[in-house]
Amino acid sequence: MAKAMIVDDAPFMRLVVKNIMLELGLEVVGEASTGEEAAKLYPIVKPDIVTMDITMPDMNGIEAVQQIMKLDPAAKIIMCSAIGQHRMVLDAIHAGAKDFVVKPIEKKRFIESVVCVLKLNKE
Repeated sequence: MAKAMIVDDAPFMRLVVKNIMLELGLEVVGEASTGEEAAKLYPIVKPDIVTMDITMPDMNGIEAVQQIMKLDPAAKIIMCSAIGQHRMVLDAIHAGAKDFVVKPIEKKRFIESVVCVLKLNKE
């Protein structure tokens, strides 16, 4: 069973993402509300996939991706943000994110992203 970590400063959004992950059969091993928490939690929970918001207190999602990629260059991170601006998408991908999903999350698109990034067999 693949393990997931969810990073978002909005508890409701973490719940939405968590429910989709559970529906896909993933185990949610960690949740964080800031980029700093995410960077500290990642090496402890060792997730197979991370969903990361961009706009958060302390450390933004792009900085957190950079920190996580230093710890694990093979990390699989999907950015999830209401900020769908071209520059932010490019910054996220250059930092190491594997995909970018715009909020509000469309469930089908989110599932496609997770399946693709994890290379799961979709049933």
